[in-house]
Amino acid sequence: MTIQHVLVPMDFSPYADHALEYALALAKTLQAHLTLLHVIEPLPLSRDATTAFPNAYLQELERTAQHKLEQVLTRVQEAGLHAATTIVHGIPFQGIVDAARDQHVDLIVMGTHGRTGLRHVLVGSVAEKVVRLAPCPVLVTRGTTEAPDA
Repeated sequence: MTIQHVLVPMDFSPYADHALEYALALAKTLQAHLTLLHVIEPLPLSRDATTAFPNAYLQELERTAQHKLEQVLTRVQEAGLHAATTIVHGIPFQGIVDAARDQHVDLIVMGTHGRTGLRHVLVGSVAEKVVRLAPCPVLVTRGTTEAPDA
């Protein structure tokens, strides 16, 4: 099995940053290409990501996400690696799974907040859903930024 293309979902949290460090190390070792992905979520009451926000607000979210992705891309390039950035709209786990399938990704490296108990039941786990539905292997890293919930 060859890993040539690694997808790194970025929500710009410390957990995603921790996963990026793993992805950078793996990509260096394997000489793999990285794709940095950010998913813009719809409002909780909306099912359609394209009409969830007024256009001006949606454009601002996209500009902000693109700026943050470019900062991460600079880090990747400074590490001597090749990468691309992608922004999609939708439910995070589905956006990640779809991007992995559409871009023929060999591995997804992502962080998890590590929620347990009631918060896990209410919020769910993007990482857990990606692991179950992804068309490729998924490496999930758990940062130590926050203590787990009971």
